[in-house]
Amino acid sequence: MKTIESWSEIPEFEDEKEEAEFWANHSIDPRLMNGAIHRQNVRESTTITLRFDPQMLSRIKRLARQRYLNYQSMIKQWLSERLEDEVSRNNDN
Repeated sequence: MKTIESWSEIPEFEDEKEEAEFWANHSIDPRLMNGAIHRQNVRESTTITLRFDPQMLSRIKRLARQRYLNYQSMIKQWLSERLEDEVSRNNDN
């Protein structure tokens, strides 16, 4: 079984069957999960509204459930990771 050590290692799935086959052979590193949980309450937050395609939101919620996360927290983590990547790239230029 392959251990997922970064959220970016998880592909987009075409359907639930493909997703089930992936997770039958993969697991998430507990350190990745712990990082997600500890980041949730780091700072105060501001409420915003985002509109998602219903199918996309359904897929996000399904992924979050598999990771035992609240889907909003998972989205915040993804945005935080992407922001750090972008800032790092801009600082390298």
